[in-house]
This record gives sequence, C-alpha cells and structure tokens, in this order.
Amino acid sequence: MDLTGRIRGGVLKGDLLVKGFGDPTLSDRDMDSIVGHIKAKGIRKITGNIVIDRSYFKVGTKDNSGFDRHTYSPYNAMPDAMMFNERVSTICVTPRQNSVTKQTPDGSYRVVNNLRLVNKPCRGRYSWPSFKVDKSQGTPTVLLKGPISRNCGTRKLCQVITKPYKTFYYALKDALKQNGISVNGGFRLNRIPDNAKELFTHYSGPLEKIISKTAKKSNNLYARQILLLLGAKMYGAPSTLQKGRQAVEYILKSRGALNGRKLYIDNGCGLSRTSKLTARLLAQIYDHAYSKYGQRWMNTLSIAGVDGTIRKRFRGTVVRKRAWMKTGTLRKGRFYTVVILVNTKQGNWRASQLQNNIIKWLVNYKGRGVAVKPSYRPDHSARNSVVERKSVKPGPSAASYYIQAGSFTHAPTEAYLSQMGSLGFSYRVENDGSYKVLIGPYSTERSARDALKRVRSSLNREAFLTQNSSREKRETLLY
Repeated sequence: MDLTGRIRGGVLKGDLLVKGFGDPTLSDRDMDSIVGHIKAKGIRKITGNIVIDRSYFKVGTKDNSGFDRHTYSPYNAMPDAMMFNERVSTICVTPRQNSVTKQTPDGSYRVVNNLRLVNKPCRGRYSWPSFKVDKSQGTPTVLLKGPISRNCGTRKLCQVITKPYKTFYYALKDALKQNGISVNGGFRLNRIPDNAKELFTHYSGPLEKIISKTAKKSNNLYARQILLLLGAKMYGAPSTLQKGRQAVEYILKSRGALNGRKLYIDNGCGLSRTSKLTARLLAQIYDHAYSKYGQRWMNTLSIAGVDGTIRKRFRGTVVRKRAWMKTGTLRKGRFYTVVILVNTKQGNWRASQLQNNIIKWLVNYKGRGVAVKPSYRPDHSARNSVVERKSVKPGPSAASYYIQAGSFTHAPTEAYLSQMGSLGFSYRVENDGSYKVLIGPYSTERSARDALKRVRSSLNREAFLTQNSSREKRETLLY
C-alpha cells in the first residue's frame, strides 16, 4: 500500500493507494492484518480516496470465461491483478430467520429477495433458493425467487457477480470503519502515481502452498493467475496471456523438459478447447519436476484416498496414500509416471473404472520405475500438505542470506549492474536458465532484511530474500 499527501495528527491528508500484484489468495481473512498495518502507521482518518491499481495484469474486464452455460460458477472466474475472495460473492440465505445477507460487505451489487417461504420438508425443489443475475444496468442485481422451505438451514450462494477490486474496496472500507478509521473519499480505479510514498507491503503465503491448492483442488483461477504472474516476472508488467505462455515455454525449454515437443497453452488452466499437449510430453514434464524437487513436488499433488480431487477414490484399497494421480505410484522406492487422457465426455464412468484398474495394476507391479532421481532429497517426514519451514539461528556452517534483486531472460546490462555498485551493494549473477541477480551474502537474516529495505526503495520493490544453503546447494524463498 502507498499514499499521497502526509500523515499529520493521525489524519492522512491524501489518498490511500492499493496495487495488486496477482495474489490469488487475498481474501476477507487478510483484512485484520491489512488494517492492523494501517493503524500501526498512526492513521485514524483518510481525507482522500481509496485508489486501486490493477494494471499489473492486462486482462480486460470480463468476469467469467463463458466456457459453458454455468456463467456465474466460481470455476469460470477470470483472473485479475487485484484479486479478492477468488472473485466470488457469497450470499447467505437463512430461511428459518427469513434472512438474506452478504457474507462480505459489498456495495458493488444488489440483492432482491423475492423468496417465498413454505411449510415443506427441506428437500428437492424446496431445499435451495433459485436466483437470476441481471447485469443490464450499471449495478449487477441478484434476484432470489421461488419457494424454499422455512425448515432449511443457511444456504450459501457463491457466484461470480462483480469485480474483485470493487469487493476489496468495500471490504477494506468496512474494516477500516470497524476499527475507527474514517474515509471521506470514495473508490477510484487508477495507476499509482510516481510520487506515491510506500506505506507497507502485504505478502501472500508461500508459493508452494498456492501451487498445492492449485493442483489438489484443480483451481482454475489460481492456475490462470500463476500463468500471468510468470509472464510479469519474466517479461515485465503488464502481463498478458502471451507473455505467460512464452514464460512457461521458455522455462520448460531451458530445463530440457520439452525436448522439441510441441505444446500450446491457452490460458493456464483446464478450461480450454484449444490447449494441446501429448501424454508423453506431460509425463516428461512430471518427470522433470520430480527430478528437481522430489517430495516437495509430490506434496503439492492430490494423494489417493486422502486429499484433493481424489480423496474419495481408492479408499480401503492398496492404492490409498501410495498414488499421486497426476504423477504415478510408489512401491519400494520406485516411482512411475502415468498419464491417462480421456478425449470424450461420453463414457466417463467407464473411463474412471479403467483409470482405477490401471493404477491398481501399477501399485502391484514389481518391475523397474522411471529412471529419474530427484536432485532435491525428499523430506520423508512431510505429510499431505507443504510443511512450513522453521527458522533456525545460523551456525558455523549455516546458510548465507541473499537478496534476489531481479530475474532476466537475458544477461543484465552493465548500466543495471553498475547502479548496484554505486549504491554500495556487492552482488553476483547466476544463470540456471534465467539470469538471477543476487545481492549479498549476509551472515544473518536481520542484516539481510535491513538491506532488503534499501534494495526495495532504490532498485526493485519486488526484491525478496533467499537463503543459499551450502548443505543443500539450493535457494529457499524466505518471503
């Protein structure tokens, strides 16, 4: 968050500026932290507007993909740099109390309650409210209609209705009000001016957790956001679909995961009729991911009979906890990469049974696995989700800390490197498919974080801290 103007006597005489950088996880749960940071700066009143900048992605204004007739379903949500609540508006209907409320305070859409309460059992046509969304006017309107049993508990309608940045604005303004911070101005959609002053930065959780949810829940929106984020990181903002596609292909080619095979990515998720790849190529990509990250990669995938999209499959069978449906199976330390593509929606049940039989056969197979060994040693204590890293005090052989100031597809220019030298930073450039500029090393995390503030203020606001371990020869993202 940034600001214009000055803070005097608890009053911000200017605008509060918010720029989104594509975090797909930002939600109501983050509001306490965000408002807490604002309060910590001594702000009790804002005389200007709340200005939101969504220019990090160039994605247009469509709310849904239009992939099928379920226009307002969450899986059809389109990406946005200022994502909030996964673009979903939740309406709570409680027939027993004759109550209809918005889960998140949001003035960007209206709800008209024309439901008819009936004294019927809560089942069938009386168990769920019917609705219609009207976007013909300036403000979207959700019309609730039809009969519903007064014996039903709370029903939550989760639909893609409005703009995520507008929902964020209303949620933020309400949270500020609840904490005694008034806002005189209103909502503005604009770019952050060059003379803005940084207030603070709100960070998402670890990328591994975001990838894990993307894979385990088959979250289309997360996949779209990640594709665009890659495009911005490698080719600069504003990111576009084309930049995202180029970034993915470049990464795979530079690491030998394509081997000349053709790949076409439409939008980064499975909702596409034009994306193309072969089962062999997909298996090759999985092999490469495992060879590089091992158990860390596998922990992001759905585990048979345990979690994700296959949590209800293979329960009570030998496959449970021993198969990752997108990567293969495990027996006596050997891994098997399995890809099954079904190219028709007819016969889904038969296809599912065939998949189950193939996986069961593989679990009991006693032959050799794939000839791939992970460069990162698997953490056998890891469970079904990515484990939080615990911080340790650096010892004599502990890791050094670096600041990644930039990542480039081509070697950084002399002018860029000389700028760091003129600021007094020591640095090195690593090339592992892309050129990473690392400032450091620093012997303690505290000294590295102090330097990080200078780097963000003078070089790159998106710079972050990494830990380069002499034991594992790999970089670990700290935040």
